[in-house]
Amino acid sequence: MQLFLDTANIEEIKEALGWGVISGVTTNPSLVAREKRDFKSLVKEICHMVPGPVSAEVLSMDFREMISEARELSKIAPNVVVKIPMTKNGLKAVNVLSQEGINTNVTLVFSATQGLLAALAGATYISPFIGRLDDISNEGMDIVQDLVIMMENYNLPTRVIAASVRHPMHVLESARVSCHIATVPYKVLEAMLRHPLTDIGIQRFLDDWAKVKNELESGM
Repeated sequence: MQLFLDTANIEEIKEALGWGVISGVTTNPSLVAREKRDFKSLVKEICHMVPGPVSAEVLSMDFREMISEARELSKIAPNVVVKIPMTKNGLKAVNVLSQEGINTNVTLVFSATQGLLAALAGATYISPFIGRLDDISNEGMDIVQDLVIMMENYNLPTRVIAASVRHPMHVLESARVSCHIATVPYKVLEAMLRHPLTDIGIQRFLDDWAKVKNELESGM
């Protein structure tokens, strides 16, 4: 399983890359807007930092404009993956772009049948939004599991990205169903790192060592 970082913040990306656990980055218009920077220059900087896939989203809902935007985004860097919304025009765009060798990530997927259509259209990645499904009392992880099974059963090359991840349990559950990738906000990545027993254990080791050190120094 791989972890992508769901952010457009340069400092968060730098920190997470330093841990050696991040294989890619996903962005969306909302995340980019928070940074108050030129979209293309920000994506370019992220692509230069991250060796793996970097998802950048088209803003148009029109088929021809989607294609045009996607082609421009793909020119920013070789590791750009173009995010396309799960719509009729989105599927048409994915079909064209996949034939041109442009990697795509179909976003805002909320059912297994949507994800199947995206995969059949040629999507490189599909992103089921598990957190938003949980918010409306649906079981988001069921969609992830169904999609993983579909990709394996029919030997489809599309990779499933668990998106809209809200907490570490979403990551754990994604791993349990053999999801290929989870894209996580920085705060979730930090939460995965922490455990109170780890903190207690470290403090106990430090206290014990300080006690021994003091005794040794007192006896000298």
